[in-house]
Amino acid sequence: MRIDFHASPEPTLGVEWELALVDRRTRDLRNDATHLFARAKPRLPDPSKLHKELLRNTVEVVSGICHTVDEAITDVRHTLEAVIPAGDALDLDLYGGGTHPFASWTVQQLSEGHRYEELINRTQWWGRQMLIWGVHVHVGLPERDRVMPVLSALLNYYPHLQALSASSPIWAGVDTGYASNRALMFQQLPTAGLPFQFETWPEYEAFARDQMTTGVIDELNEIRWDVRPAANLGTLENRICDGVSDISDLAALVALTHCLVVDLDTRLAAGEKLSTLPPWHVQENKWRSARYGLDAIVIVDAESNERLVTDDLADLLERLAPVAERLGCVDELALVAEIPQRGASYQRQRAVAEATGGDLVAVVDSVVKELRAGLG
Repeated sequence: MRIDFHASPEPTLGVEWELALVDRRTRDLRNDATHLFARAKPRLPDPSKLHKELLRNTVEVVSGICHTVDEAITDVRHTLEAVIPAGDALDLDLYGGGTHPFASWTVQQLSEGHRYEELINRTQWWGRQMLIWGVHVHVGLPERDRVMPVLSALLNYYPHLQALSASSPIWAGVDTGYASNRALMFQQLPTAGLPFQFETWPEYEAFARDQMTTGVIDELNEIRWDVRPAANLGTLENRICDGVSDISDLAALVALTHCLVVDLDTRLAAGEKLSTLPPWHVQENKWRSARYGLDAIVIVDAESNERLVTDDLADLLERLAPVAERLGCVDELALVAEIPQRGASYQRQRAVAEATGGDLVAVVDSVVKELRAGLG
């Protein structure tokens, strides 16, 4: 089976931001994406930048093909400037967490479409549980044969990205004790979770052939890895991050992803052999960052050395500074360091819950207000 990778001559960017719809009074989820689309799309210069998702309680805002972080963030901001007033007319707010703290999966409605019906028919209870939202960042790569080595090396920074974005501590009214419950929920789906660390593109093609032959997937995009190639777009897609409630956090995560992928690809193209972690270390780092977030002690090399993730992040940002200069995202990369200082979303949500005696409506309120405040 041949999979053509439509290489990107430049390290272009694309952003996909999943957002839940919550009622303005009850703060519960609302299955009203269809009504929101009807009101919002006529206001949009490009209606294709607003997508439906698996459930009718979700919308996805996508950027076009962008060259800088600022361009990508401006693009999604412009779309939200049309979506938010449409929501206002329906008494709906946009919610940017990785999970909703108290909504019940039993009353959520499936979006129309054969693909969605087949997913639920196959995955049953786990599929119906997927009240989760994330951010996906695409970075263009110029050479097919460098895609899999860059993917494997990017997994070294999985815990950094997950800890920074973690925003799903509370599930079904209970604090799970995890910073990112979403990360562990999503991996229950077939083909979701950590990718295999293939060394070559033909190995990936052989894997995809086997998946199709045995009926695991019908299309390549049904490989739902946390990091995956998007061959039709010529990108590497980072799907690690939880949903984001603050647009400055979004800019930080997009900049970090852009810099990491470009840095790894540049070094590989120059002849450097990229360091990778054994799969068992990658798996453990995912669990640690999901559990402990910014307090995670992560494994940083194949020799099993460990560091506090925020200490390693500080050194990483210093190393990536010249890359950010080259990509024009110095200001956005600097925002990464602000997240540990003011607390990641999971920490901010817990602080509200504690201050209000466990009022989860107040938690949803806080997440909604962050989004609106960030958009000005």
